[in-house]
Amino acid sequence: MENVIIIGIVVILILIGIRSGIKHFKGEGGCCGGGSTVKPKKKRLKNVVVQKTVIIEGMTCEHCKNRVERCINDIDGVAGKVNLKKKQAIVSFEKDIEVEQIRTAIEKAGYKVIEIQ
Repeated sequence: MENVIIIGIVVILILIGIRSGIKHFKGEGGCCGGGSTVKPKKKRLKNVVVQKTVIIEGMTCEHCKNRVERCINDIDGVAGKVNLKKKQAIVSFEKDIEVEQIRTAIEKAGYKVIEIQ
């Protein structure tokens, strides 16, 4: 009986490790202090209407930078370029989009938006 319990615990721990490893290598996990080989796709807009600077807290590495760029670029009509050293993103808008949509996307990824200028 004791062996069955120990084997069950080991199997659960292995499954948790595999799941978090998969998320990490897909670039979906939280910041690990390391980098990610998954680069966000470069996104170019045809007609930039306005640009905003977004000050972001919580980015510590290249992985964080890539996650923030990816979540900004996933929004239709928006492209972002993140500067890790300055802790900011330059966001270009192709059409009229609420800036709160940018804030929500970044904060959903696990970072804090300090200011949108």
